[in-house]
Amino acid sequence: MAEQSTSELSEPGIYVALTHSTLSPTAIMDRVRSPEAGAIVLFAGTTRNSFNARAVLNLSYQSYAPLALRTMISIARSIKADHSLKGIAIVHRLGTVPIGEESILIAVSSPHRKEAWLAGEECLEKVKDRVEVWKLEKFEDDEGGVWRANRDGVMGQRVEAGDEARNITSQLRGDGGEEHQGASGVPDNAGPVIRPQRLGEKGHGAVVNPQRKASTE
Repeated sequence: MAEQSTSELSEPGIYVALTHSTLSPTAIMDRVRSPEAGAIVLFAGTTRNSFNARAVLNLSYQSYAPLALRTMISIARSIKADHSLKGIAIVHRLGTVPIGEESILIAVSSPHRKEAWLAGEECLEKVKDRVEVWKLEKFEDDEGGVWRANRDGVMGQRVEAGDEARNITSQLRGDGGEEHQGASGVPDNAGPVIRPQRLGEKGHGAVVNPQRKASTE
């Protein structure tokens, strides 16, 4: 299945997207501009050159887009309502993201800066905790790579290819081997992957709990 360049959802004051294109800070800020907003806060997450003292070549992201977009817009609605925002936009890049380039942009607008700062931070943490995006880290000292939860400092247990990895992949696709539109974005056999030590951790924190089916939460 050919990869689509961009998948997106929007409603008044809210925009979320997954894209294989380079991210534009200016474009996402324009999504949240409002004459009623006195502050726009922008977060840009970039690929750094090391992880745990290992030199990183690049990062690569994949996603089950239909589920990830539903999770993203649910987060955006909650943040917008809780902080009385004028606008919120979340865009995550998929595919290979070289060192120094952005993998995620979050922009929020508010009448006042305090609410914007708080909303931006809360949104980032919820995205990292809940959104169904998986990250492959490629290191200079390793020809392969490691799929792991995309949460700061999360380490886990490597799961090699095999029955367990195939079971994990079935969950990420949404059912035991059932094909879904957009399922080609899930890593084949999801392995080798990292099993988070906290069962049930998912998404930008991938689901690797073999007893729990992926949910939209």
